[in-house]
Amino acid sequence: MKMKRLLACLLCALMVLSLAACGGNSGGSSDAGASNAGSSDAGASDAGASNAAPSGTVHLWATGSDNVRQVFETLVETFNAQSDSVQVELNFMLSGTGTQTMVDMLAAAYKSGQTNTDYDLIDLGGDDFSRLLSLIGTEAFLTLDSAKMPNAASVDAEPAEGADILQPYRGTTVVLAYNSETVPTPPKTLDELVAWMEANPGRFAYNVPGTGGAGDAFVRTAVYNYIEDAEAWSSDDEKWMEQWDSGFEFLASIHPYMYTSGGTVTYPNKNQGALDLLSNKEIDMCPMWADMLLSQRSAGTVPQCMKMTTITPSFTGSLQGMAIPTFGSNTEGAYEFINYMLSAEAQQILVEKMAAIPLIDTSEMNLDGVEDLADLDVTQFRTLSIGSLDTYFNERWDNEISTLG
Repeated sequence: MKMKRLLACLLCALMVLSLAACGGNSGGSSDAGASNAGSSDAGASDAGASNAAPSGTVHLWATGSDNVRQVFETLVETFNAQSDSVQVELNFMLSGTGTQTMVDMLAAAYKSGQTNTDYDLIDLGGDDFSRLLSLIGTEAFLTLDSAKMPNAASVDAEPAEGADILQPYRGTTVVLAYNSETVPTPPKTLDELVAWMEANPGRFAYNVPGTGGAGDAFVRTAVYNYIEDAEAWSSDDEKWMEQWDSGFEFLASIHPYMYTSGGTVTYPNKNQGALDLLSNKEIDMCPMWADMLLSQRSAGTVPQCMKMTTITPSFTGSLQGMAIPTFGSNTEGAYEFINYMLSAEAQQILVEKMAAIPLIDTSEMNLDGVEDLADLDVTQFRTLSIGSLDTYFNERWDNEISTLG
């Protein structure tokens, strides 16, 4: 009997010890869970800290011609080599090569309610910015915090619209490019330019609108010069189409004096097509992007005799800038790259690689070969952003001007 009691006691003791051991493991698991939770909290805290101290990948989206792609590749490579925590990944869409544009993609992502996407930072300018605002509004972008991009304090230029959501980093403008050997005294006004065309038929050209911004700038400013209301210059309201008639009559009137090939007036394709005609001295003047003219002249593909000037009223210029969508995933990293784009190093790369108009003080910059940039004041540019109206504009040009023969 005593033996049975002893065995029972031993069994109870073993059960208690077993439960205690299980409880210990439970407690250990609980402690481990607490430790994991602590790690999670720490991770959340680190994530919060990473928002304050940028880290991770920033997806940069940009579009344009191949020279824009090349300069962005250099900028991204230079930035990544210097940054310990943030790495930028470039997503570049070559203009005119796809059915869906970057604007379409951004608008679709926002309208479908997507969040935490890889649209961290967007390069925008001109019509793309205007079109985006009309499609998804300013609420799709962060109101920029200047404290997070201190280099912005050295930039005075502001975009025509959306100054609180778009940070300019370079300027660009269309100028009158000319052969100084045959045109020692270039026109200073549009009237003088027209008079020169009439006296020198076939020696002027502009590229087909829609194939390049230089031709766009020429025909659009020619048309909008006849519209007195300044609101039209930054509006995609279709009401302005009713006031295009006088401008298109002007374009028709100068058509006979344009460049001819085989006895027929011919409009070159793309900006490069017009610049090639000038470089080959088949024409003496054309509207051209300042950066294209200067960069190719510096590279030796455009003769040194090709100069540039501005006329009154001038062609249009614009500010290229960057915006941060509200539905991206690395806001703080995006700020860090914008700040870099406004640094003296990045601005020098933009000058050297594409003859972009810098937005910081040029007195300390090397402008060898592109000294003309110092004479371009971005604060004096006329801007023209007609958004989705460009489609209707180009269709009308195709139907009324290119068919004149």
